[in-house]
Formats: sequence, C-alpha cells, structure tokens
Amino acid sequence: VIADYRKKSEMLGTEWTTGVPIEVIPEGYAPVMQTIKSIGGKPVLRMAKKKAGPVVTDNGNFVIDADFGGIADPAKLQTDLVTIPGVVETGLFPGMAARALFGEKDGSVTEWSK
Repeated sequence: VIADYRKKSEMLGTEWTTGVPIEVIPEGYAPVMQTIKSIGGKPVLRMAKKKAGPVVTDNGNFVIDADFGGIADPAKLQTDLVTIPGVVETGLFPGMAARALFGEKDGSVTEWSK
C-alpha cells in the first residue's frame, strides 16, 4: 500500500478522517447512504470540484466517503460494506498488503511491515 503521511496511524480512521471511499451504483446511492448510517457511518456523497454534481468514476459510478471513526476491524467493515446492495467496492484493503509505504511531508519515505 502506498499513501501519504496524513493516512499513517496505528488504527484506520483516526488520522485520516475524510472517510472510507465507497464506490456505488448511481441508482442506489441514497439507500446505500441510509444503510451506512445504520451501521455507524457518516456518509457524504463526494461532489466534483470543477463541474456540477457528484464525482463519477471511470465505471460510471458515484463515490461516497463514510467516516466510521477508528476502525478496529477493517475486514469486518469491508464485509459489511460490500454486502450492501449497490456497493461496488471500497477503499479498504484488509489482509492484502504485507507492507505500507508513506510519503512524508519532507519528501522522504517511511516503510511499515507486518
């Protein structure tokens, strides 16, 4: 995993509080947001900066950013999210990386390993 220094923390969701990115089909974003609220998230539809309306992915889907606070069990949250009808994928990658590289503010790189 490669990230910048703002995402470096001992527990996901404690330093980077913008939320977990969740790709959803456009027709399902409203009920998905309600379901995310019901499991403890604070969802926000990601809006475009230089055009009107939401961000649209290469696949034609929308992105919801959901703040869950500190995430003690990323694998469970991933499972909870991807089983919601309308969710395509999330920005969580539990168990998929043996190391993480963080680009620091000064341009250096810090490596964390399992």
